[in-house]
Amino acid sequence: MSSEIALEIEKIRAVVESVLKDGATLESLNDCRIAVFGKKGAMTGLQKMLGKLSPQERPEMGKIINGAKVEFQSQLDEAIETLERRRLTEMELRDRVDVTQPFRGRAYGGAHPVVQVTMDVLEVLEGLGFVTVTGPEIETDFFNFEALNIPPHHPARDMQDTFYFGDGRLLRTHTSGMEIHAMLDMGAPLRVACPGRVYRRDNDPTHSPMFHQVEGLVVDRSISVGDLKGCLEAMIHGVFGRKLKARYRASYFPFTEPSMEVDIECFKCGGSDARCQICKGTGWLEIGGMGMCHPNVLRYGGIDPDKYNGFAWGMGLDRIAMLKYGLTDLRALFDGDVSYLLSGRHE
Repeated sequence: MSSEIALEIEKIRAVVESVLKDGATLESLNDCRIAVFGKKGAMTGLQKMLGKLSPQERPEMGKIINGAKVEFQSQLDEAIETLERRRLTEMELRDRVDVTQPFRGRAYGGAHPVVQVTMDVLEVLEGLGFVTVTGPEIETDFFNFEALNIPPHHPARDMQDTFYFGDGRLLRTHTSGMEIHAMLDMGAPLRVACPGRVYRRDNDPTHSPMFHQVEGLVVDRSISVGDLKGCLEAMIHGVFGRKLKARYRASYFPFTEPSMEVDIECFKCGGSDARCQICKGTGWLEIGGMGMCHPNVLRYGGIDPDKYNGFAWGMGLDRIAMLKYGLTDLRALFDGDVSYLLSGRHE
């Protein structure tokens, strides 16, 4: 078994050296790090093999495995750090301003993709009679959870990884709390749009710990699912500039009943390209969730559900911006790299 472990270490060393010599990129180095040190990685396999050794062999082989782990980790970390420094240097050189250059005319800027999409959405909604409302990003548990039919014991709380403060307040995880504020302040009937920043414990190419949402709420007499679909499809048309097919899938949200998620047809390939980078060949793009207001939510907003009903919907503005402009990394929306932010703009 000791010889098998030594052989596995040499195999891992060969893989790491191959990646380092083969024109390594940040992506290939990160993939290699996951393959070696991930939960199902090669080093985890060595630890399992170590457990099968005799008590006499285990200490010596444990030292060898740990030494190899430190060796591979330092090699990968050093290579990643070198590439990161190179990337930042190239970025500085590319964006450097030579103050001795003669004036070459004014370079006019433009709205940030998320700002532009937000303005597009609100313009459509204002045309449908919606009023835009904003509110605090630091919320109470009542407005963020309880008033939205998510009491302390409700399993839906597991859906939210929330940033809490010591006094029990929190960074809002959605703008839905503004809908409760609006109902309490304005009563019924009402039509409100609630855009703003929200916060959750996510950080990867498609998620960020801070992102932007817009939610809408309509409360009136005899509101139907047809009204909801008409409103959403008008907004999709206004944002993407053309009519797109939409499909609705049954889902679950504590604050709506019934609940559904909405997908739109891929505006790039329409489902005809299996290699499409936007829809990944599915032909559909998920953009948000919606449903008819749960009676408990109306009650918390001071509205009698026997007299009024309504609908609510929500979507991520960052995701809409990424889809509309063909961007790939949500986190890069907030890095300030102008060339990236303009890469999908064709105005």
